[in-house]
Amino acid sequence: MKGIVSRLPEKPGSYQFYDDTHTIIYVGKAKNLKSRVSSYFHTEVDRFKTKVLVSKIMDISYTVVNTEEDALLLENSLIKKYNPRYNVLLKDGKTYPSICVTNEYLPRIFKTRTINKKWGTYYGPYSHIGSMYAVLDLIKELYHPRTCQQPLTKEGVESGRYKVCLDYHINKCMGPCVNKQSWDDYQRNIAQSREILKGNTRQVQRELKEEMQRLSEELRFEEAEEVKRKYMALDNFVSKSEVVSHTINNVDVFSITSDEKMAFINYIHVSNGSINQSFTIEYKKKLNETDDELLQLGIIELRERFKSEAREIIVPTEVDVELDGVTFTIPQRGDKKTLLELSIMNGKQYKFDRLKQAEKLNPEQKQVRLMKELQEKLHLPKLPYKIECFDNSNISGSDAVAACVVFKKMKPSKSDYKRYNIKTVVGPDDYASMKEVVHRRYSRLIEEEQPLPDLIVADGGKGQMEVIRQVIQDELNLDIPIAGLAKDDRHRTNELLYGFPPMKVALKVNSELFHVLTQLQDEVHRFAITFHREKRSKRALHSELDNIPGIGPKTRDALLNGLKSVRRIQEADADKLATIIGPAKAAIVYSHFHPAEENTEVIEPVVS
Repeated sequence: MKGIVSRLPEKPGSYQFYDDTHTIIYVGKAKNLKSRVSSYFHTEVDRFKTKVLVSKIMDISYTVVNTEEDALLLENSLIKKYNPRYNVLLKDGKTYPSICVTNEYLPRIFKTRTINKKWGTYYGPYSHIGSMYAVLDLIKELYHPRTCQQPLTKEGVESGRYKVCLDYHINKCMGPCVNKQSWDDYQRNIAQSREILKGNTRQVQRELKEEMQRLSEELRFEEAEEVKRKYMALDNFVSKSEVVSHTINNVDVFSITSDEKMAFINYIHVSNGSINQSFTIEYKKKLNETDDELLQLGIIELRERFKSEAREIIVPTEVDVELDGVTFTIPQRGDKKTLLELSIMNGKQYKFDRLKQAEKLNPEQKQVRLMKELQEKLHLPKLPYKIECFDNSNISGSDAVAACVVFKKMKPSKSDYKRYNIKTVVGPDDYASMKEVVHRRYSRLIEEEQPLPDLIVADGGKGQMEVIRQVIQDELNLDIPIAGLAKDDRHRTNELLYGFPPMKVALKVNSELFHVLTQLQDEVHRFAITFHREKRSKRALHSELDNIPGIGPKTRDALLNGLKSVRRIQEADADKLATIIGPAKAAIVYSHFHPAEENTEVIEPVVS
């Protein structure tokens, strides 16, 4: 389970827990799948229900979506389909609310959690209550449907049986119960309300625009202005979901993601406006099969496995297969295009997870993949098994040092790191320091017949690359590829350079390869800075006591511990020094700080 959880994506979605019989026992939702699922396996979890659930988990699957709202909708539909044992909070009959349009003579529009199709048409469910109320408020603002619960009939309206209520007087109802609003006009408003609930806002806008133009031509400007108000209100309204669309029902969605060896086919089934199936299978290529051939196999196998009878199949490209009564659609925009993109995203995520799983079992597989990727990016003659990187460090030219770090198979090889004191350069000249160190490094490797690197990386841009090239190619006549890692104005690495003249290599800054290269750069910078600090600290700690012949580190430390400073040692008399380090060494220290007294001759008076 730990391995599965570590590979989960940090994206919104729904996750499913399985027991030892591979039965779904729990369905959950998450804004961040990895964070949410990993929380079940923390040692500090003390809820009894959670401990029992975790003890029965034998496998985990998940479906990635684009938003947290979509994760809620997906979780709801999966719970209804599989009725998992441990989803206790969703067994009490509660569900997400829907909007009902009744079948009455003068239909009402309201929210409900009770679904009874005999009473009307239901739209939803809505996982986000705010979105549902936004739809209801828009419909009330545009069309003023009645809110009273009286069982109005045609005969009652015609006979004048009813009276207007408060809503009529405050302009929230047009009074259809007393024929203040005609039945035809009321039904037209209800029809447009249905289209809005389905998500067909463009169609309603088109009808409103046509009506507005007609009223304007008839010089009925006040009525045209009212229609324009509705049109503008509808134009500013958005209420459609990326996963759930009321216009899509009983549809299969297929996509394929492949590489040289494997193909991954994702299947999503949409029923009654929501996803209730999501599954990915993989094929191992044996005869270089095309994506079209493998997608055909996947469509047949998955539809048979899940007993799908959908009459429409959404696919990314044309498929050379015919199914009786089935239409293949290649969407270019809209909700169906969104569903196809969602399927492709799930397929890619599954492929990524499988790759991570394989690399975790065999770490060398990842290293070889990254080396091949770098070889292809730079067009290197062979895999960059050994990479070396250089960096300088100094403060205004003082304590100048340099460092060389070595990566083997895309990992640090710390036993091969080298540190250099700059010997021939005076002052803060990074280019000259780099030239000295590179020449010393590779002339020695040649002399000792040691293996040379497959790639040299400069911690810098074109200037550092040119200095290294002068040494490697012009002076030592070596053929070693040279790359550079340049930084932006914020001192952040933002591009990989290669070639002469250096050219920028296309590489995503969030890719694994880029992370390895920045790790190489950070490592050489750390190693050089550490060496520089050590050298600077040793110089700062050097005291006058170190210049006294015959006084070693132990004696020096004893004096400093006893008298706390060089100044106090200098001012102390010989007796005081002797109590700390003995008379012999005390005499040496005292004479070092008081040479004048030693050289003064004492002249005694002559007694006659």
